Amino acid sequence: MSRIDESRTFVPVNIAVLTVSDTRTLENDTSGQILVDRIEVKGHKVAARAIVKDDFDVIVAQFRQWCDDPEIDVIISTGGTGVTGRDVTTEAHQKVYDKEIPGFGELFRWLSYAKIGTSMVQSRATAGVSGGTYMFALPGSNGACKDAWDDILFYQLDIRHRPCNFVELMPRLTEK
Repeated sequence: MSRIDESRTFVPVNIAVLTVSDTRTLENDTSGQILVDRIEVKGHKVAARAIVKDDFDVIVAQFRQWCDDPEIDVIISTGGTGVTGRDVTTEAHQKVYDKEIPGFGELFRWLSYAKIGTSMVQSRATAGVSGGTYMFALPGSNGACKDAWDDILFYQLDIRHRPCNFVELMPRLTEK
């Protein structure tokens, strides 16, 4: 079972938070703020934060800019993972990925089922790696952001997590 090995030294990671929304601002972006607060409380650094409209090209450009930034290890986006016509975040993620991490979306939906029942099928949460940067796409609800961080990312972004975690793989993400 998962556990934190307190005998190991914690290693903070640099995380960028992107909110995808046609209506949110920094003043009312509650899901983005939930992520920022949890990232900082855990001891990681918020390396960047932005809000962009539900526009495929704009989202892809922001992801590529952050993936090219050596000061960003992880990108977490919130919003735009549903099934409506304006929900294009999942497609933007997939356009940028070098490799997909299918287990993230599967686990997220499995955990969501216990809380929201069959409504979880509307989530297209996804994850992948691009240019050595981890990318996670979360739904825009506060509950979804809390669940993804508290039940998955909290552990996988802690190098002390056993039996394994994403952080210990970071130096090898770009190997050939």
